[in-house]
Amino acid sequence: MKAVVSIAGSDSSGGAGIQADIKTIAAHHLFAETVITALTAQNTLGVTGVHEVPAAFVSEQIDAVFSDIRPDAVKVGMVSSAEIIRAIAGGLDKWHAENIVVDPVMVATSGARLIGEDAVSALIEELLPRASVITPNIPEAQVLCGCELSDEESCERAAVSLARSLGVNVLVKGGHGAHDANDVLATCSGETHWFRHEAIPTSNTHGTGCTLSSAIACGLACGLSVPDAVAAAKEYLTGALSAGLDLGKGSGPLDHMWQNAW
Repeated sequence: MKAVVSIAGSDSSGGAGIQADIKTIAAHHLFAETVITALTAQNTLGVTGVHEVPAAFVSEQIDAVFSDIRPDAVKVGMVSSAEIIRAIAGGLDKWHAENIVVDPVMVATSGARLIGEDAVSALIEELLPRASVITPNIPEAQVLCGCELSDEESCERAAVSLARSLGVNVLVKGGHGAHDANDVLATCSGETHWFRHEAIPTSNTHGTGCTLSSAIACGLACGLSVPDAVAAAKEYLTGALSAGLDLGKGSGPLDHMWQNAW
């Protein structure tokens, strides 16, 4: 059985972060492992508390995972400090990790910045260049490229520019649109691929970014090419949104096990 490790924060409500990643990996019939970077107190209405894990303990978790059941792919989610980012980058180098998918969570849906400038710099300089694929949404891509993205052409230019400057495959996610969820992938070889889907009419979208990035990691772990892994992950995410799960008083979670429904 192939294994995938999620390096991310814990979501006590189960909809995003480590919990969403475990469900996604299990739904792909792969073995899920975890390195927890932070504990959060949160639900579908928001986050009420964050307890960051010391960077040294993040390193210890990485060593424990890779020294025993070595993962075939890595998904990295939200990391809140430069120290933790450096610990992750060092651990991935130490163990020669492969198939690394980084979801650079920096900007909340509200537009608020979630990590400080020092962490952003460490993310760009030390973690993103080690990735196989990065999956910024439009606000995050704007931070990374320093320009406004207002249409498909600007999103494609940003993806190509980031792929060239970072030396990684870049998927710019356009799921913030009202009528579509069109994403553009720029590959290291200079190719671009559009993945077009109609927007799913639901407000229950908690954990979509976590789910997509971990599903891409699952595809890479199974030997898919980057474009094929993205296409498969988009289909899985579309099904999880379309299943119509409705839990909680706010933006609820997806149905990660929609393919195994009774």
